[in-house]
Amino acid sequence: MNKITLSANGNENIRLDKFLSNHISNLSRTQIKQIILDGFVQVNESLVKPSSILEGSDIITYSIPQQDGVEDKLEPEDLNLNILYEDDHIVAINKPSGLLVHPGAGQPNGTLANGLRNHFNKLSDYNGLMRPGIVHRLDKDTSGVILVAKDNSTHSALATQFEKREIMKEYFGITWGNWSQEEGEIIDNIKRKRTDPTSYQINKNGREAITFFKVIKSGVYTSEVVFYPKTGRTHQIRVHSASKNYPIFGDTKYGGGENKTKGFTPEISKIFIRSIKFFKRHALHAKKITFFHPVLKEDFSIKAPIPSDILLLQNHLKTINE
Repeated sequence: MNKITLSANGNENIRLDKFLSNHISNLSRTQIKQIILDGFVQVNESLVKPSSILEGSDIITYSIPQQDGVEDKLEPEDLNLNILYEDDHIVAINKPSGLLVHPGAGQPNGTLANGLRNHFNKLSDYNGLMRPGIVHRLDKDTSGVILVAKDNSTHSALATQFEKREIMKEYFGITWGNWSQEEGEIIDNIKRKRTDPTSYQINKNGREAITFFKVIKSGVYTSEVVFYPKTGRTHQIRVHSASKNYPIFGDTKYGGGENKTKGFTPEISKIFIRSIKFFKRHALHAKKITFFHPVLKEDFSIKAPIPSDILLLQNHLKTINE
C-alpha cells in the first residue's frame, strides 16, 4: 500500500476530512472520514479525528486501503491488561507508562488497542477499527485510568460527556519547584509548535485550555500536585505546569529533564540526575475519573492506584526534600 504525503501549507483552519476531499477525487467525504477513523491517515505521525483543524505546518500522510480490507487490520496481541472495572458496557483499564493507546506511524503493534482487540470479543467501532472501544487517550508515558466502551451507544454517550466537559479527571503529578499558590487555575490557550509539530506551547491564538491544580505537598525542590483538567488538549497538564516554571519531573520535552538539575550543589544535582535516569518518564498519573454511566444511570468514580515507580520516586526525592 503506497503512502502519500501532503503539506497543509496554505490550508490553515480547515478540517482534515475537507482538506483530504480536495485531494482524493475517488473517495466520497464519508469514505474519507472512515479511512481517517480506521487509522490510514496521520497528521504529524499521529492519528487524529476527521474534524481536526489543520495548521499550516502540518504534514499529512495517508494511504487508501484495499477494498477487501485485509491490509492494515489491527492485530490482536496478548497483553497483560490491568482491568480496574468491567460491566457489559464499559471497561476501565489501568494503563502503564510506556504503552501507546493506539497504533501510530512507526508502531503498528504493541499498543493498548492491540491488547483490547485480543482480550474482548465486543468493542465499539465508534472511532474506527484501529481504535476499538477507546473513548479518550493518555500520553504514552502517562499512566492511569482510561475508559473503553463495548458498544457504540455507550461510546457516543461518553464522548458527549467529554465534549460537554461533564467528566472529571484527576491527575497526580510530581513537579519541579515550590508553587507560589497552594491552589488555583491556569487558563492559557495551547497551540501546536510550528517548529516541532509533536510539541505544544502557550499561544493566545491556540485552543482554550483550563487546568485546576492543588498542591498537596511542597518540598525544598519538588512538589506533589493534583491536577484537574477542565479541557482535554494534547499535553495540556504538561504544557500548563511548565508554563508556570513548574515542569513535570522527568518531562524532557517540556523542560523537566536533566536541564533542571543545573544550579544546585554537585551532590544534589547527582541525586536528581540519578532519579531522572532511574525513572525514565514524566511523573504524571491519571489517578481518577468520574462520569455518569449512560446505561446504569448513576455516577461512577474509578481510581487507579499510584504506580510503584512513582512511589519509589517519591521516596527517593524525600531524602533531599525534607
